[in-house]
Amino acid sequence: MVLVVTGFFVYMLLCADKSYYIGHTNNIEKRICEHENGTYPCCYTKSRLPVKIVFIQGFETRHEAFVAERQIKKWSRAKKQALVKQDWNEVSFFARRKSKRV
Repeated sequence: MVLVVTGFFVYMLLCADKSYYIGHTNNIEKRICEHENGTYPCCYTKSRLPVKIVFIQGFETRHEAFVAERQIKKWSRAKKQALVKQDWNEVSFFARRKSKRV
């Protein structure tokens, strides 16, 4: 995975229980270490260690990263897995499926 250095990041972790955690930060290395070390007792990942980084995307502003985080958190598990695989056809397929259910 190639990491492009920008101001802010949205990231996805795969937890030991196979659930996903999505977050955003301006210091990706520090934040991943905090997750891996269980730094914050109330964090979702603390009881689901170890975690593995499966997706990172850079953004220019915190607002853009936050909006992307909120959007991805609403996605189905299948759509998140497609994002991890970078299968844009599948991501699009799941987006169309949801819009037909509304």
